[in-house]
Formats: sequence, C-alpha cells, structure tokens
Amino acid sequence: PPVPGRPGPGSVGCLHIWVAWNFPGPTKPQQQDPLYGYFSAVAGQDGQISADELQRCLTQSGMSGSYQPFSLDACKLMIGMLDRDMSGTMGFNEFKDLVQALNGWKATFGSFDRDHSGAVEGPEMQQAIRSMGYNLSPQALNCIMKRYSINGKIPFDEFVSCCVRLRALTDQFQRRDTSRNGNAVFQYDDVSF
Repeated sequence: PPVPGRPGPGSVGCLHIWVAWNFPGPTKPQQQDPLYGYFSAVAGQDGQISADELQRCLTQSGMSGSYQPFSLDACKLMIGMLDRDMSGTMGFNEFKDLVQALNGWKATFGSFDRDHSGAVEGPEMQQAIRSMGYNLSPQALNCIMKRYSINGKIPFDEFVSCCVRLRALTDQFQRRDTSRNGNAVFQYDDVSF
C-alpha cells in the first residue's frame, strides 16, 4: 500500500517532487541567502552575471548608496578580480565575495570622505590606501591620483576601481613571491592584460 506523503508506483513526477522536497539540491541554500535575490534577478538562465548585468544588479541593490552608479569599466574590473575560470562572468559565490569586498571599500571610502562630497582628495586617498594595509611610494600614490581622479578628486566608483586593481596586483605579486622576500618574477602575460 502507498505510504502517505510518498508517491505510489508509477508516480515518477511525484517521486521527483518528494525527493526534491526531502533532499534539497545545491541551489536551496543560495535561495535562502538575501543576496541571491539580487543575483538571480539579473543572472538569467546561465546562472552567471556579465559586466552589464553586474552594473544593473549593483544599481538595483543600492550598493553604490548615494554615490553615482558604478561605471561599466568598474564592473568589468570587479568581475576580472574574481574571475577564476576566465569566463568574463561571475557566479553567485564570486558575487558574494565581491559584495563583501565592496562593503569594506564603501566603509573605508565613507570614513575618509569627511565632507561627504562623494569623492576623496589626495591626502584622504593616501590615508584610505594606508588604512587598507598598502604602503605605497609617493610616486605610486601620484600615479593613482592621476589615473583615478577627476579634477583632483576620486569618486566612489573610481575608488573601487583603484581598490580592485590594488587587490589584483597584490594577489598576483604574492602568488609569485614564494619566498616572501619582496621579489617576484613575472611573465609578459602576467602583466599585459
């Protein structure tokens, strides 16, 4: 006789539902994560986010706060930072890693944007970079200001772009500095993209 709540013989569809209900698949925990709603709203069938989808997702989620939305270039950099399979897209776990990094950068930016102008100036940028553990030369800081500033001020999305590049370069360097002596050997492909 059939067991209540379990499918009877020949009930393949019911069996699938019963098994799925009793043994949740790998997407069940993701669906319980509050970030999954933002991710899945733009990820589509492939379960991946491209740069333009990331831009839309971050805008809809309010991640940029009162600052201007992230530029497409900033979104491409963010994906590149976490794109371990070189697909040019981002899965949910990579997205969660990004949101964690973005929250940290947003807090750092907010603490140094003391006048709440939505941008940091040279001395504020220098302090922000040092607070994140980077000890850069005055020449490197000057290059950062020239590259990321607009009229001497760095807006939030450019600040994030700078943080992404600093993190990526540091990660690349640390992977190659196996003896931890501050020296590394790079191939052309390592720095050309």
